[in-house]
Amino acid sequence: MSESGHSQPGMYGQGRRRRRRRGDRDPGPPGQNLSGPSRDREYQPRERRDGSEDPPGQFIQKTPIILAKPPGERAKSSQSAPITGALVLEKPIMLMKARDDAGKPGTPPEAAAQPSGPGPSKMEKEGQRPTQPVYQIQNRGMGASAASSTVDPMVGQSKLLPPEKMKHSIKLVDEQMNWCDSAMEYLRDQTDMLVVGVIGLQGTGKSTVMSLLSANTPEEDQRSYVFRAQTPEIKERGGNQSTGIDFFITQERVIFLDTQPMLSPSILDHLINNDRKLPPEYNLPHTYVEMQSLQITAFLFTVCHVVIVVQDWFTDLNLYRFLQTAEMLKPSTPSASHDSTGSSGTDDGAEYYPHIVFLQNKARRDDFCPRNLKNTHMAVDKLMAHSHLKYKGTLSMLDCNIFPGLSQDFLTAEVNMFLLPMQESDGDDNLTKAGLGTYPLFSLLPGYRGHPSFSTMVSKLRSQILAMPRCQLSHTILTEKNWFHYAARIWDGVKKSSALSEYSRLLG
Repeated sequence: MSESGHSQPGMYGQGRRRRRRRGDRDPGPPGQNLSGPSRDREYQPRERRDGSEDPPGQFIQKTPIILAKPPGERAKSSQSAPITGALVLEKPIMLMKARDDAGKPGTPPEAAAQPSGPGPSKMEKEGQRPTQPVYQIQNRGMGASAASSTVDPMVGQSKLLPPEKMKHSIKLVDEQMNWCDSAMEYLRDQTDMLVVGVIGLQGTGKSTVMSLLSANTPEEDQRSYVFRAQTPEIKERGGNQSTGIDFFITQERVIFLDTQPMLSPSILDHLINNDRKLPPEYNLPHTYVEMQSLQITAFLFTVCHVVIVVQDWFTDLNLYRFLQTAEMLKPSTPSASHDSTGSSGTDDGAEYYPHIVFLQNKARRDDFCPRNLKNTHMAVDKLMAHSHLKYKGTLSMLDCNIFPGLSQDFLTAEVNMFLLPMQESDGDDNLTKAGLGTYPLFSLLPGYRGHPSFSTMVSKLRSQILAMPRCQLSHTILTEKNWFHYAARIWDGVKKSSALSEYSRLLG
């Protein structure tokens, strides 16, 4: 102790001094332990002599006052007067630093304790990457196993691209009447689609018409059509080209379904000559062929927006009886619950029926006569009067400007009917010259056909088909992939239908 009553420097740290109150007690002997209990009882808050050395604020009345010091003075005091708990003080300081620097509360202290260099940190570099929206798109439907940090941005961009364009048709139902799953990879999760199916007798031109409506033009070689047409060899043998159901989808999201010929004599001849084993529920080959045709037609009536009936002459009464039988055996529209039994809706208003279009292929010039056209429409209207199929009101030849002299009320009972003429050969595309002995001007004029060219008629038919209403197929809105599963379920239900089994029993 000095004579002035003050403690000597260095007793409590560098630059620290203590002032006693006058008259409180006598100064103790030198070497007295000033950090004992007597100091705690006698110590009171006081003013600082040198405010620049100590930090501002209230002074804590506990021994480890180093907690209230700045880091610079704490290092100096630890060198002069080490305290027992000084080693433990580093941990809370590190935690406070981690809370200030780290962006997330779960950041480990080791990552927070790394000194920040002049360049940006790793987290700052990752935060500046513009690929986060790609990860969000990619993570949809991938499950919890896929982490956003391991997803390649190029994979996410590839998910946004449309599926690969189809070059040819694939099988939806094979010749053994089994369902195929190869069409699933071409479908998308979107609802704006149109499903068009076709039925008809053998040799009427179903595959050719579907190829021209989907992806080909009349000028192309028929060997490059997406639906293979009959070759000359098959025509000479009287055989059929298509078997089962073929599938093709365009980039405009229009699904085309080509089918094998209905009531085909070539299929019946193949069954008889090759002694193919029939299913146990069918006794005769012709019964099996008819039931196959009814299954395909009833299936199309359930899963298609538009069904095209192709025929190559005026009308066939057996074909109309066949259509009405298939309508009677058509599966009921499944309810919203999608139960496995295929229960129907609660009322007739909930039952779905497609639009049906009667296409007369290979029409002659006399068929385009307005009088014959009117008689044809009246005959079809009488034959389909009791049908629930939507056979009128959605397709019109008068709206295509094919008959410019006819008014809209010329066909009082206008059904969904369209006429396609014979497809011209290469020689018929040229100007048809008049006979010898005529004027040179007439020899340059084309011959009278009574209708526009085949290419023009196909273009008008395509525009009419694609403009057909896309009504709802079931009680719920279906995407392309949902339609595929829905169609697979309908096909399985058609094959196991009790109504078809009962009908085949009556035929046998």
